[in-house]
Amino acid sequence: MSQTKNQEIPIEIMPEHISAEALHGIIENFILREGTDYGLNEVSYDKKAEQIRRQIDRGELKIIFDQSTETVSLLTLNDYKKIIQKLS
Repeated sequence: MSQTKNQEIPIEIMPEHISAEALHGIIENFILREGTDYGLNEVSYDKKAEQIRRQIDRGELKIIFDQSTETVSLLTLNDYKKIIQKLS
């Protein structure tokens, strides 16, 4: 029997499987939701987007499709592993 809707394992989306525009939108959405407080040193939007892109390229951030909410978001590798472990 399949898992219930709220227990479905999130699907990892590889960055090379989506368009540059879609990836830009995901990164932009993440930055806007995260807020603007970066401590003592203010970080420009472009710099923050570049940092996030590098983290995605290194595998430190995962692009995740949540089937239960039908949304795409970014998760740290550690958070992604915890979710997978919990639902497996």
